[in-house]
Amino acid sequence: MSEYILEINNLTKEFPGVRALENVNLKIKKGEIHSICGENGAGKSTLMSCISGVYPRNSYEGKVFFKGNETNYNSVKDSEKEGLAIIHQELALSPYLPIYENIFLGHMETKFGIINWNKYIKESKKYLNIVGLNEQPETIVSKLGVGKQQLVEIARALSKNAELLILDEPTSSLNDDESEKLLNLIIEFKKQGITSVIISHKLNEVLKVADTVTIIRDGHSISTYDVKKDNLTEDMIIKDMVGRDLTQRFPERKSSPGDTIMEVKNWTVYHPDYHSIKVVDNVSFYLRKGEILAFCGPMGAGRTEIMMSLFGNSYGFRSEGELFIKGKKCKFNSPHEAIHSGLGYVSEDRKSLGLVLIQDIKTNIAHSSLDKISKFGVVNSGQEIKMAEHYRKELNIRTPSVNQIVRNLSGGNQQKVVVSKTLMADPEIFIVDEPTRGIDVGAKTEIYGIMNNMIAAGKSIIMISSELPEALGMADRIYVMNEGIIKGELSKDEATQEKIMHLALVG
Repeated sequence: MSEYILEINNLTKEFPGVRALENVNLKIKKGEIHSICGENGAGKSTLMSCISGVYPRNSYEGKVFFKGNETNYNSVKDSEKEGLAIIHQELALSPYLPIYENIFLGHMETKFGIINWNKYIKESKKYLNIVGLNEQPETIVSKLGVGKQQLVEIARALSKNAELLILDEPTSSLNDDESEKLLNLIIEFKKQGITSVIISHKLNEVLKVADTVTIIRDGHSISTYDVKKDNLTEDMIIKDMVGRDLTQRFPERKSSPGDTIMEVKNWTVYHPDYHSIKVVDNVSFYLRKGEILAFCGPMGAGRTEIMMSLFGNSYGFRSEGELFIKGKKCKFNSPHEAIHSGLGYVSEDRKSLGLVLIQDIKTNIAHSSLDKISKFGVVNSGQEIKMAEHYRKELNIRTPSVNQIVRNLSGGNQQKVVVSKTLMADPEIFIVDEPTRGIDVGAKTEIYGIMNNMIAAGKSIIMISSELPEALGMADRIYVMNEGIIKGELSKDEATQEKIMHLALVG
């Protein structure tokens, strides 16, 4: 019997006008943790979709062998029956159903058309124990945080007797503690003989858990490394991913902040559902012209909530305090007012809050600036295309046309569309919430370059980041938040990861 649980031979997949994969070859050993790395748009997720039946067998060329047999999957159900389960970056849970129903949804047995619910509540506890989720099976999934929802997804895969788990960016939406728990869980699965394939941009996590790493670039399988035998490093992975050395991940920038351009005094935000609870409590801070100001802290610290409440009252039941822009007191009742007063916002959740996925690139880019390209309510389509083409070239959005539907783009290119939309509105103050979440190192460097160009043009940036190296590499100053309050402030020269964590946890 072969030592490989999965083999891919010369797999090629085409979409209209684009060859996403070309002659990809891959072998995955039984019981190993195998990581797939590559830039956004390299073809990683497309490859996994071909393997798991998201794309049916007749839609691609080449051969896939699972447990020694050539596959002929026409749906995900086909692959799940044979013990192959894929967990996508966007979780596929039903938010209004309880945990136990989500775990067994689609493969519940009935007797005379009746489901034995007590049986599945009892069985779900077994899988919740395996993944380490200490929640009652009757808990509604929408009441759980993203990290716990991720564990429910894994429990569901295990309930289908999965022998091969494919996890697409499993820690992209998790904080450090949740990521650590999930990675330890994957290592535990390995001890139980379960094979895992991880698609991830977090190279430190890849090197921590993976036995083997395969790099894909521009739809081709470039290299495969044994992590220990080859003494694999992040720089080696990056070089194969982008086809060049990234000697400077955080582009150098001359920092010379000017006068205060924005000031917030005693800002308090109340929870949208529980109106007496303060999510942000009496926070004050300032931003200078030509400065990148970072907000760090654990998830739930209140960083996103304060910025959304400032940006046109987009979060919270109500907010109190004072906001000054260029010395003028402001209060925005809508994002439209904030945009017209020189604020731009790139949200943390680009798919839900930043983009209209079923529309094309040019329409998305123009959303915040329709008044610039319209007259008497009629959009000048020629001007719309011209502006979209400008940002496509300026930000290197990899797409054959600005008429491409946004949902068909990779995560990094979707992020560039969101940034383009905000840039077209020409804000003085640019708020970016997790600007590089879920995108690869090459695209990250490009985003950092765009931010530096904005500072060179005299703009100011507030950056929310959960990645401490990113904050340390890009920011002129750092505010550390936790539990809705600012715990401290650090200059670029004095900031370290240890000091940020100490302020966040101790104050």
